[in-house]
Amino acid sequence: MKKVRWITQTAVMLALLVALQAATKPFGQLVTGSCVNAVLAVTVLVAGLSSGVVVALVSPVMAYLLGIAAQILTVPAIMAGNTVFVVMLHYITGAPGAAPGQRIAGWLLAAVAKFAALYLIVVKLICGVLAEGLLANGVMKEPMLKALPATFSWPQLITALIGGGLALVIVPALKKALRRS
Repeated sequence: MKKVRWITQTAVMLALLVALQAATKPFGQLVTGSCVNAVLAVTVLVAGLSSGVVVALVSPVMAYLLGIAAQILTVPAIMAGNTVFVVMLHYITGAPGAAPGQRIAGWLLAAVAKFAALYLIVVKLICGVLAEGLLANGVMKEPMLKALPATFSWPQLITALIGGGLALVIVPALKKALRRS
């Protein structure tokens, strides 16, 4: 019964994630990213760490397939950032009996950690250390390389803060509703 529940919860959250990515794509990174982060946070806080990690890993693949993530090289970086986000939320915010201050601290730390992971991997590693080789080998074109830092800097922090904040509002009501059913 537990396995069926895990599969169901994970599948529902993945379906919600894909639907939100597709529906919000025209509204840009702020809206889509915030929705994705909200789904990631709700998933890990309601369905658990393993569901959260699965959704965190599948999310950038779906974004790439939907044309939201324009560069395949960023998919593993987004996977890493999402995973950092859900793991930190799980261990700090999602701890049983977590006090409101602990939930808020976990949300803020998880958002900052996701931002830091993405910034270091994309901006410093891909656009910094690896840039010359990527350009020389035709893996990436100059305009894309110049656009990535704007996408993978402060907007990642903002969308993680918005999404995580929305989840902190949604999760208590969702957990209460699930207990009733």
